[in-house]
Amino acid sequence: MTAFEQAKQQYSAIGVDVEEALNQLSHKAISIHCWQGDDVAGFDQKEGKASDGIQTTGNYPGKARNFAELKADFLKAASYIPGKKRINLHASYAVFGSGEWVDRDKLEYRHFAPWVEFAKKQGLGIDFNPTCFSHPMVKDGLTLSHPDETVRRFWINHCKASRRIAQQIGEALGDSVLNNIWIPDGFKDIPADRMTPRLRLKDSLDEIFSEPCPNVIDCVESKVFGIGLESMTVGSNEFYTAYAASHKGIYNLLDAGHYHPTESISDKIPAMLCFFDKVPLHVTRPVRWDSDHVVLFDDETKEIMKEVVRNNALDKVLIGLDFFDASINRIAAWVVGCRSAQKSLLFALLQPNERLRQLQDKAEFTEKMVLMETAKTLPFGEVWQEYCRRQGVPQDGQWLEEVRHYEQQILKERG
Repeated sequence: MTAFEQAKQQYSAIGVDVEEALNQLSHKAISIHCWQGDDVAGFDQKEGKASDGIQTTGNYPGKARNFAELKADFLKAASYIPGKKRINLHASYAVFGSGEWVDRDKLEYRHFAPWVEFAKKQGLGIDFNPTCFSHPMVKDGLTLSHPDETVRRFWINHCKASRRIAQQIGEALGDSVLNNIWIPDGFKDIPADRMTPRLRLKDSLDEIFSEPCPNVIDCVESKVFGIGLESMTVGSNEFYTAYAASHKGIYNLLDAGHYHPTESISDKIPAMLCFFDKVPLHVTRPVRWDSDHVVLFDDETKEIMKEVVRNNALDKVLIGLDFFDASINRIAAWVVGCRSAQKSLLFALLQPNERLRQLQDKAEFTEKMVLMETAKTLPFGEVWQEYCRRQGVPQDGQWLEEVRHYEQQILKERG
């Protein structure tokens, strides 16, 4: 009997069907963020660096500098990541022809057609994001809530263009495309007026979402604060939750790093599922604040995935990743983060969730605690390794040398 078969027996003893867990995991897509490959630099600005409420630290050699390099690096990372995958794109990754450039308010689908062609060839889905940062039109830390109509109009037009692009991507792929709006708007010091900027943001969003886009899943991403915007963020969780609740077809995307350190989005997921048919996620790892460290197989990531599984919400919760570490090999960061998210999801699928629910309802709290603890020490690793084998990707401990070889042969040649 193999170690995997023994693991199956042990899980079966507590009522868990390992084969069903592996089947469910294989069908759940993870949306992998393209911006880990180049430190959120994008292709459309001369400076090519993150700014205006967002930043990366570190300068590890070999970051992608263009579409061809980013595409190659993404494929290299994806070759070590099991399961279904999507590409999470920002509008700043538009691909321009020779000598061509348009500003973000004038972007069109054709600027992303190369990404769609790539996705079709690789069997990937695509999600999309307007890029409301790292641009000269971010004025005084504000975009869609700025008091100047010219500034607001630029960003409204950019977000409208992004929704049209997302719609056409969806049409081309025969799929739904998550389109997520995050803005850095806020104030460094204590504001004199918190409400008026939010009313301006509300009006901007109303116009952005006024055009029907049936292939688009619209969401807004809330945040506690940003760099240089420490005292007040216009797009707060309360504002966006209320906006989404009062506007049909709009959702508040929950980012694991966008809340107070004592908060956790694992608790927010079931609360949102009571009222919304979809809950979009950005899974990341905050360290003291929204630092977007590489996702690990840690307690909170496991709790996030447990809530997805416990509430039968695999089809309702849209899982995307959002981390960017420029201090380590970027491909390894992609692989570790994506595999950790998938490990956490598998761990959740291997819990005796129905039995635990029954025990809670019967107030059998002692047995519930004992069963939860028992499940923690079952041979999860054997099941994960079997999943990797079936998916045709290297097991843990078998892929890093290949990434190092790619670094020596490809990345270091970039200077």
